[in-house]
Amino acid sequence: TAYWNIMSSAGTNGTNGTDVGTTLTTQGDILYRDGSGLQRLPKGTANQVLKMNSGATAPEYGNLSSDFVKLASVNSNDVSASTYTFDNCFTEATYQSYQLHLNITFSNQNHPHMRFLDSSGSVLSGSNDYKRCGYQGYRAYTDNSSSTLGAWNDGVGTNAFHMSGWNINNNSQPHSIICDFVIPKPTESSLYKSVHTRAGGYSSGNWFFGSGATHQYTGSSAVRGFNIFNPAGNITKLYATLYGLKK
Repeated sequence: TAYWNIMSSAGTNGTNGTDVGTTLTTQGDILYRDGSGLQRLPKGTANQVLKMNSGATAPEYGNLSSDFVKLASVNSNDVSASTYTFDNCFTEATYQSYQLHLNITFSNQNHPHMRFLDSSGSVLSGSNDYKRCGYQGYRAYTDNSSSTLGAWNDGVGTNAFHMSGWNINNNSQPHSIICDFVIPKPTESSLYKSVHTRAGGYSSGNWFFGSGATHQYTGSSAVRGFNIFNPAGNITKLYATLYGLKK
């Protein structure tokens, strides 16, 4: 003691967050500093993400928000039914646009069809309610040559939409179809519901791509969903995902 003097020594454990061992108490805790000192952020729940709070002053956990949301999907290699239904999928308060990605095969040579469901879930099949507003088509042959098509085989003014301009060729190859729905108010009976379809696939020895047709449902009914069907056989394979685009 004649030759040594203490220059610095530990004080007592702090109570203001400086004692990290007592501040972080649970597995998954995160340490951060606020305006006065070190603070503990408890772990979030499953699938939450770390983000800044609304005042941009501290981190917090919250749910990941997206404007492009998966609403429903089906992945089946053996549907064995003439119809597949997407019911209760139109949510007026959240979405006004939807997109369907579809890969489908049939048991026979036919067109994929689509119809809306009314507010009770019944199929809307009124004559002359489904109208085609316009179309374009394109076919690429197996020898890589190409030619334009004169018409999208659609059935103007019938009781259903034709989702593709060409027949599915007896389950030998799938059709790939994208449908864009514009339904600003599904519960409003006086507003038309618009669907644009574009498709690609294989038919009668030729590969094709169709740039699509625009359809309108002009019937005076609210809609809550839709179905896809084969009018003269079964859907055999169906891989489909429906997305909603937030307002």
